[in-house]
This record gives sequence, structure tokens and C-alpha cells, in this order.
Amino acid sequence: MNTEALDARYIDLDLWPTELAVEAMLEGQMAAIAAIQSQTLAIARAAEAAAARLGSAGRLVFVGAGTSGRLAVQDGTELYPTFGWPMDRMIFLMAGGVSALTEAYEGAEDDVEAGRTEIIGHGIGPSDVVIAVAASGRTPYTVAAIEQARKAGALTIGIANNAGTVLVDKAEHGIIAVTGSEVVAGSTRMKAGTAQKAVLNLLSTAIMIRRGLVYEGRMVAMRISNAKLLQRGRGMVQDIAGVDAGVAARALETAGNEIRLGVIVAMGVPVEEGRTLLEAHGGNLRDVMQVLKRRD
Repeated sequence: MNTEALDARYIDLDLWPTELAVEAMLEGQMAAIAAIQSQTLAIARAAEAAAARLGSAGRLVFVGAGTSGRLAVQDGTELYPTFGWPMDRMIFLMAGGVSALTEAYEGAEDDVEAGRTEIIGHGIGPSDVVIAVAASGRTPYTVAAIEQARKAGALTIGIANNAGTVLVDKAEHGIIAVTGSEVVAGSTRMKAGTAQKAVLNLLSTAIMIRRGLVYEGRMVAMRISNAKLLQRGRGMVQDIAGVDAGVAARALETAGNEIRLGVIVAMGVPVEEGRTLLEAHGGNLRDVMQVLKRRD
């Protein structure tokens, strides 16, 4: 397994000057990103399939153990503030439980029964999308979860750092970033972890784009939770609707700080009608804007 192999180039790493050691580790990080280049089509296909499968009620399920699980949880938790993806439509399955996010639990990743049981317990089914991450591609907990999820009819996506592994074979969509051996042998929080984080970023963002939660390169479904984001939201309404700052601010307030609705209100549509339009078009602002343009 390449991610566990010792690279002879770094056998005396502890004797190197610190700057050279840091340079070597940085080169590894850059190589990790380069390893994703061959996977852009696989990521795109997985994202399109996931966006279609989620429908109006499907859930995103993130599964992993150790570093891989923590990275999956980190990526998933950003989807609500960034894209407004509902928290009740996300599930995080971490080997050893939520407390394993901050404390390592020995043996948790080997618990096959827990992987199966958690999928069953959450009622994972055909409308759900399960994203499982494992550097080795063979972590028993993660593989068991993906097997059970696919058996239940969920769309399954496996992300690994070794080719020809069981996780990728068991998932409908496999994404493989072959990062090879680590500068510090077996420390997959480094190259493998960097590649995983990037793949998760690309995959989840592409899913949100295909779900219509991005308009003109903007996070129009973003949750406004502080003064900085309020200013950003007002700016989006102003730019997209083509109104002045005062109109944008009032429209956003009327819309309860919902940016997409604020844009529609700023264009002269009553708030309830705007809400109905958004609901009718699955929250896709571009579709609503096309409707409004046809009215003109």
C-alpha cells in the first residue's frame, strides 16, 4: 500500500536542516494537489449524479475514520453557512462517534458492524448520497458503511489514495488521488489528507453548483450570520438586481436576509410571490431570473 510505504529519500529526515525538511514537505503537498488532476472527470460525474439523486429531500452522508473522517466532517459542516444546505439533510458518520473528532479511538476504524449499523440506523436509502473517505481505501468501518449504503440503494462515492482498493470497487463512483508514500512514512494527514480535502472541496462545491445554489459565481444561498456577511449579502442583491445600495438593503431585510429572495424582491416582486417562485424552481435563482426576464 503506497500510502504506508517508506520513501528512502527521507530516511535521514530527522537529521536534515529544518528548512530543507519543510521544503520537502511542501513539495509533497504540491504533489498531492497534482495527483487530483486525473480525477476531474470522475469528480464531475459523481457531483452530477449526486445533485440529481438528492432531489428535494435526499441527504448527504459523510463517512470516515481518523483523519479522513475529520476532513469529511469539516467539509460537510461548511455547506450550511456557505450554500444554505440544510443541516437536517446532512449526516456525519465518524468511526468511534463524534468524540473521535478530537480524540483518537483505537480500534474504531476496524469496527465493521458499527459501519453497517449506523447506515441502517439512520435509514439511509435511495434518495441519499453517501461519500466515504479512506486514504488506504480499505478501512473496515468505512468499507462496511459504503457496502451497506449501496445495498440500501443510496448513491455511493468512494474517495481513496490507493488504486485498486475495495472502497473504490464497492462505490458506484470512485475517486482516486494516488499520492504515494509520505515524507513521514504513514502520516496520511499530510499528502493524502491534503488531496482528500481538495477532492471533498471540489466535489461538494460542484454538487452545490449543480443544485442551483451558486449564481454568477456568488454564494447566493449563503447564511447571513454576522455584519461582514450582511454587507456581502447586500452587495450581491445590489449587483444582481441592478439597484442602488438603499433598495438592496431594504429588499434584503424584507426577505429576512435570504439573499436569493432579496434579489427577487429588489426587482419589484412581492415577498410571498418571490418565495413561491423560488419554491417552484427548487431554489434555483437563475431559473427564477429567467422567468422574471420573460415578464418584461
